[in-house]
Amino acid sequence: MTIKLKNDDEIEIMKEAGKIAAIIRDKLAELVEPGITTRYLDKKAEKFMKSYGVKASFKGYKGFPAHITVSIDEEVVHGIPKRRKIKHGEIVSIDLAVIYKGYHGDTAVTVPVGKIPDEWKQLLKITKESLFRGIEQARPGNHLRDISRAIETYVTSNGFSVVRELVGHGIGRSMHEPPQVPNYISREYNVPLKTGMTLAIEPMINLGGPDVEWLSDKWTVVTVDRKPSAHFEHTVAITKKGPLILTTY
Repeated sequence: MTIKLKNDDEIEIMKEAGKIAAIIRDKLAELVEPGITTRYLDKKAEKFMKSYGVKASFKGYKGFPAHITVSIDEEVVHGIPKRRKIKHGEIVSIDLAVIYKGYHGDTAVTVPVGKIPDEWKQLLKITKESLFRGIEQARPGNHLRDISRAIETYVTSNGFSVVRELVGHGIGRSMHEPPQVPNYISREYNVPLKTGMTLAIEPMINLGGPDVEWLSDKWTVVTVDRKPSAHFEHTVAITKKGPLILTTY
């Protein structure tokens, strides 16, 4: 496994990619409301990407047909935008990545649509907080397991479960680079963290059990018990000063 360390110039490019991805992420999140279709969000994403001069990392990736993924309620990730209308009381996860000057920026957010149950609100809160707890450990001298431990410990202590079949990843000129970044403690994935590493850290957290399955479209991942799932993601660079979130502005 060869982990590609980035120099300062590369991180600056990735910072710009991440900024654009974050702006588009937030623009799309603001559009989420009852009655719009998930395909509408994809079309808006396409327009935003063109206006910022970036390309979608997802479009055409292993045959994926859209610019973003939109996953609702029990859909964990990789939901394909279609004619499905978003409804009041749902939670909607938007995941997107863009390519800028040959480098990728990857980010995700889960938003409520109107009023949702209190335990769903807590799911979103804990998932988002677990992301930042993981990011805090992304510093030289630590190990990958420190990120995983911070996420899993916080999530399970609050009564939720961590998806194990899907993990975060390294990122750079390729959308997926080594190492894999589990959201649970793993003996297999425990490399030292070094300055210049760039990671997509993305907790996928379930209200019910951790088990997931793929639907017949071979993309959409759902919880086996059909209870809701939340997903938050940032692209992060490990620097001498500590973690630097690239997907922000």
